[in-house]
Parts: sequence; structure tokens; C-alpha cells
Amino acid sequence: MAGLTPDTPHPTAITVHQQSRVLEVAFSDGRQFRIPFELMRVYSPSAEVQGHGPGQEVLQTGKREVGLVALQPVGNYAVQPRFSDGHDSGIFSWDCLYHLGVKQVELWQQYEARLAAAGVDRDAPMPPAPAGALKAGRP
Repeated sequence: MAGLTPDTPHPTAITVHQQSRVLEVAFSDGRQFRIPFELMRVYSPSAEVQGHGPGQEVLQTGKREVGLVALQPVGNYAVQPRFSDGHDSGIFSWDCLYHLGVKQVELWQQYEARLAAAGVDRDAPMPPAPAGALKAGRP
């Protein structure tokens, strides 16, 4: 299985570049992408970022300098990164990584538009979570 969708190409090489803060992924269809950690972090597939349904997404800020502390395989279909800001609940399927690579320019534009609409700077610190809020999957 390549990912969650059978026709998605599967990675043939994954390289973490700490200094440039990118995850380089080569796929079986010959395409290769350099996905910035920041892009991965702001589009993490976790409930903490995506919410539990449409309109519940949490706009991520202050992630420009985020690093990758660990990258663990999840079965034969994904990887789970642990970012330097403590975020570790996103599981990036091969489909998700391929999507981030293919749509990188469009996703950056959408992110910048969301920041502008919210009147927030990309480097602004994340606001504290509301009192009583649970971190995804944790009390």
C-alpha cells in the first residue's frame, strides 16, 4: 500500500535537512519535493491543527523556525514527526506528503491569505489555549 490511496506514489527516499529545515522526499513516480518543516507544521493533519470538522481549523503562527526533532515510521503508509515546539500528533501519510509537495505554492498562498484575514503575522506567537482545553489526545 502506497498510502491511504492505492494509486499514490510511495516514497523511495526521505531525507531530513536540519539546517535548511526541509524534508526532502523522492517518490516512485520520479517526483521529488523539498517540504519546509514550517509548511508541514501549519498543515499538520492532526486534530490539534485541523480540528474535528470543517471550520474548526486552528491557524498556526510562530512556526517559521520550527525544527524536526524526530521522524518515526507509521506502518508502511506514513511518518509521524515530532517538532521542536512539542507538536507530535500529526501522522503524515504518503498521500499527505505528496499533496504538500505538489500543492506547496498554493498552500503557502492559502496560509498567507488566512493570516491576512485574521490580521495576524506569520511570526506571532501562538495564543495560549483556552482554559480547560485539551491537547489532542491528551488530558
